[in-house]
Amino acid sequence: MHHLSIDLETYSSVPLAKAGAQKYIQSPDFQILLFAYSVDGAPVEIIDLARGEYLPPWLVQAITSPDYIKHAYNAPFEWGCLSKFLGALPPSQWRCTMFHGLYCGYTAGLEATGKALGLPEDKKKLNTGKALIRYFCVPCKPSKANGQRTRNLPHHDPAKWELFREYCRQDVVTEMEIERRLSAFPVPDFVQKQWETDLIINARGVAVDMELVDGALSLGATVRQNLMTEAMQLSGLNNPNSVAQLTEWLQEETGEELADLRKDTVARLLKEDNNSLKVRRMLEIRQELGKTSTKKYDAIEAAVCADGRVRGLLQFYGANRPGRWAGRLVQVQNLPRTYTEPLDLAREMVQRRNLDGLRAVYGSVPDTLSQLIRTAFIAPEGHVFIDADFSAIEARVISWLAGEQWRLEVFRTHGKIYEASASQMFGVPLEHIKKGRPEYALRQKGKVAELALGYQGSTGALINMGALDMGIPETDLPDIVSRWREANKRIRDLWYSMDNAAIQVITQGGTVGINSLILSREYDCNQGTDCMTITLPSGRKLYYVSPSIGQNQWDKPSIAYMGMDQKTKRWKRIETYGGKLVENCVQAIARDCLADTIERLEAAGLPVIFHVHDEVVIDITPWADNDTMLDLVCSIMRTPISWAPDLPLNADGWVGHYFRKD
Repeated sequence: MHHLSIDLETYSSVPLAKAGAQKYIQSPDFQILLFAYSVDGAPVEIIDLARGEYLPPWLVQAITSPDYIKHAYNAPFEWGCLSKFLGALPPSQWRCTMFHGLYCGYTAGLEATGKALGLPEDKKKLNTGKALIRYFCVPCKPSKANGQRTRNLPHHDPAKWELFREYCRQDVVTEMEIERRLSAFPVPDFVQKQWETDLIINARGVAVDMELVDGALSLGATVRQNLMTEAMQLSGLNNPNSVAQLTEWLQEETGEELADLRKDTVARLLKEDNNSLKVRRMLEIRQELGKTSTKKYDAIEAAVCADGRVRGLLQFYGANRPGRWAGRLVQVQNLPRTYTEPLDLAREMVQRRNLDGLRAVYGSVPDTLSQLIRTAFIAPEGHVFIDADFSAIEARVISWLAGEQWRLEVFRTHGKIYEASASQMFGVPLEHIKKGRPEYALRQKGKVAELALGYQGSTGALINMGALDMGIPETDLPDIVSRWREANKRIRDLWYSMDNAAIQVITQGGTVGINSLILSREYDCNQGTDCMTITLPSGRKLYYVSPSIGQNQWDKPSIAYMGMDQKTKRWKRIETYGGKLVENCVQAIARDCLADTIERLEAAGLPVIFHVHDEVVIDITPWADNDTMLDLVCSIMRTPISWAPDLPLNADGWVGHYFRKD
């Protein structure tokens, strides 16, 4: 087997970041400018396609041959580019070094990964790339100085072009060095297969209702302009959407010092009875303006391809620690819920741009538009969506992982975990926690406890989950924490067992088993790479790079590792603890349940077009009645998983012609 490492530099008038790779590649003016490659680690060669060179026949054959494994840093991009000219290339012949790095606990980005691995200067990515890409790879603004041209070609600046060639060549050098250093920690075959399936799903895409999108954009602009005009007339401000201007105006009108104008602050002020009608209306407008954003619709418009489908919505291994998918472009994993009824009428009014009708029937137009964004994703004519969602997957997984038997029994029977949790916490018979009885009020405490406390959270976690907004007194919170932990002793023990096992593995090396998890210290002595790994029941591993033990603020042993800080986006040392490790594992196992299910759905001829957290969406020609089709999908999702046969799974869903949230 041969290995072909590739890097491409390309041109397209379509903006890659906003539109996504598929629309970028499908542009009529898309062009591969440079093709850099190495075979089996040999010195990198470069083919200058922009200046008339061509790929030799043996290289074309290698790209399509199963005898060559193709490597690239962001392989879906190279795969897509070459598939446009050579036909659909088998994903099984491709390997993605970026994904390999993410799998091993590193960050995304060729330069960032190189820095995290400590590559020597001659192996690092060159820092000249951004300026050169702006010059050669995107349209330029016509001017008198450049002869009114809209694109820079190699002959316009030969010196820059030579630098660009070297930049492209060096990217292959860096990619190969990263892959070499990661080779001691291989991606399991079944996870590689999941990556290949993800490539197909992203290329498949989902159809969108552009009539609805265009209507929403038009109505959104009109409503926003109307609100701004009204606010300017009421307040006299030249920009009433400015936080600074509006804050100053409100302080003058109310005599109250305001620290911010966040949603909860505005909501609190609206509840006050002593505000004038003018202040009240300005606050209402502030709320409305907060809902007028049409960014999701803008994102669809930017990304939709010529055939009316949006592609590339998911990033494989986008959540670095547990390996879950992340959203891209339209961010389908962060869409507003759908409460508007009736939906069909609302969609029709938006399509017809019936502003007055929308306002009369549904009240707030911005809120209605926000809720309708899901329904912009549609099944093409003659097709339907089958949507199915795992039920309480994380609660089921943590119960199974900890061996909390009363919880597992709940999930094997009635599934009412909020009621059952309240019953266990407060010693009340389950049958008493139902509507119409005074004990039903305990369900709220059981619910917030379940949502907030599974990963070693305390009173702060309850507050963040909205306990106070539910009307639960703050003085009750410590009791809720204590009762939940007492009712879930095995989960509580799992936190501390994970903490102790991690400390032992990091300080002493070796391997420690915790239930169905295996913690290990793994080294690559040749490269000096050091990781703590957690092997999941599926066989997939979670990696914690360069682990160490320090002291936390309470002078207790603190587990730390190198990772990407989600706030600063910097590679730094990150502290963790037993509950957080449990959270990583639970989310990772839930992710593995979804990945396994997707593979089974695809094998059954049920094509997934995208998925959201623990929910799959299938686009298919109907072959039976809705109930029969949904039952088949749900039965596949409920089927016990080979590596967790006693994990009780359940799923439910719907069949329809557009995406929604029941």
